Amino acid sequence: MHDLAIVIVNYNTRDLLRACLSSIYQSQGDLSYKVHVVDNCSTDGSAEVVRREFPQVDGVTQCESNCGYPAANNIGFRAAGLGQSSSGSEPRYALMLNADTALPPDALQQMVDFMDAHPQAGVAGPKLVRPDGTLDKACRRSFPSPEVSFYRLAGLSRIFPKNQRFARYNLDYLDVDEIAEIDAVVGAFMIIRGDTLRDIGLLDESFFMYGEDLDLCYRAKQKGWKVYYYPAVTVLHHKGESSKQRSYHSIYHFYRSMYVFHRKHYWQSTLFLLNWLITLGIVTLGGWALLRNVFRPSGRRRVASA
Repeated sequence: MHDLAIVIVNYNTRDLLRACLSSIYQSQGDLSYKVHVVDNCSTDGSAEVVRREFPQVDGVTQCESNCGYPAANNIGFRAAGLGQSSSGSEPRYALMLNADTALPPDALQQMVDFMDAHPQAGVAGPKLVRPDGTLDKACRRSFPSPEVSFYRLAGLSRIFPKNQRFARYNLDYLDVDEIAEIDAVVGAFMIIRGDTLRDIGLLDESFFMYGEDLDLCYRAKQKGWKVYYYPAVTVLHHKGESSKQRSYHSIYHFYRSMYVFHRKHYWQSTLFLLNWLITLGIVTLGGWALLRNVFRPSGRRRVASA
């Protein structure tokens, strides 16, 4: 049994993937890990670069089509021996890691040590920062319940960023350097206990991209596992480098994931009329976001951002 299986899903981010793998193999500490790269039908030669420059990678899978982020991660998890049944040889932890991240040398050791010290932690994530040094706010979130989502969409979280009621979506009222038990961390760097994956299952492939990380954390918490934000580790995240290549596709799936998540977790407990108002709101916001993108210059088109 090894300590950690690292699964990296890549889509046309060859150079960032190279930097990500280099940072992994410069890791320090006394832990064993295996790396599995799943290439989601890239056209930039990513898989060939991995095989040529990183022969120590334990597995490279090339998908014949872009099957989506959760499905591709599940391919890597299964290749690592992770799932619902235990064979005794699977890793103690899994790490979902984006190809557009770069790790400090002690990141893997510190995250594993944190999980070892917190046996009820099913999922944890570090502080993620953008290249300009700002916090990637998606690294610590509350679940997007109808109430929490309303406060964000109505702009109340922006107006009252330190209010514990209105700013729950991105938990802006918390100190960025404070360890906290939260609802969810982002899939760009998400360490998951192997026992948790056996308890709740792998990622839900009804999400194509976005939302699958929230869903996994939601299911983990339903089973009694805890989710932690651990800012003692800081990871660089070049956010959106893959999705910006297909900006319309990204926006569509961002808003679609909102609907899928609400339908799965809140539909039954929400009033009929409110469900349809929420659905109408998602469709309207998604359509408006797509329309605005049409009129932006190609170099300034945006991708969805949690």
